[in-house]
Amino acid sequence: MSVMYLLISISIAVAIGFFIAFVRAVRSGQYEDDYTPSVRMLFDDELKKPEPTTKNPNKQP
Repeated sequence: MSVMYLLISISIAVAIGFFIAFVRAVRSGQYEDDYTPSVRMLFDDELKKPEPTTKNPNKQP
């Protein structure tokens, strides 16, 4: 029976730890922007810049 008390106390401590982490993430603004991630994939191709052409350093102009 003492093992049950130990497991319950450990699970409550873990749950409190996850709750504190969640509250800290919410207060720091982690979940503020819920619109941009859903639209970002639609405009992903426009954000990529074309790769610059590399010049041959050994070739004289």
